[in-house]
Amino acid sequence: MTADWYVLIEEDTRTTQRADGTELKLHRWALTGTHRIGPDRTQATAAAEDAALNYLPAILARHARPGDQPARHALLTQDGAWIVLVKQRHRECHIRVTTAQLVHSSQEGQAPPKSLKEKFRSAIEGPPPAVKPWAWTPEDQAGQT
Repeated sequence: MTADWYVLIEEDTRTTQRADGTELKLHRWALTGTHRIGPDRTQATAAAEDAALNYLPAILARHARPGDQPARHALLTQDGAWIVLVKQRHRECHIRVTTAQLVHSSQEGQAPPKSLKEKFRSAIEGPPPAVKPWAWTPEDQAGQT
């Protein structure tokens, strides 16, 4: 597998919901763009800078008119990520643009369907214990070196 570079764009997305006569603005940080650049890190860095200087977040794009140019403050962090504050009229939001190298990829796998015998057994014995999402201890790392 090649170690391709990507440009990742994260946005502060916002939705408005009403509850009990009150308007709630809900913010959520979301990955909105994953762009494969290729094996060249320098090209990925240039693409990230271009995205930081030109990408228009959806919250502003849906209200923009042709020819609108939002105010933009692009900050380059020490680790190479861009934090961009974008303002247009009374709306404002921020995005984060980073470069990342793909180091692992795998396909989804599904367990085979249960047999009739296994279905009866689980109905009598109850559900199996939940799968642990992830666990790591320093001892695990020491055993690998």
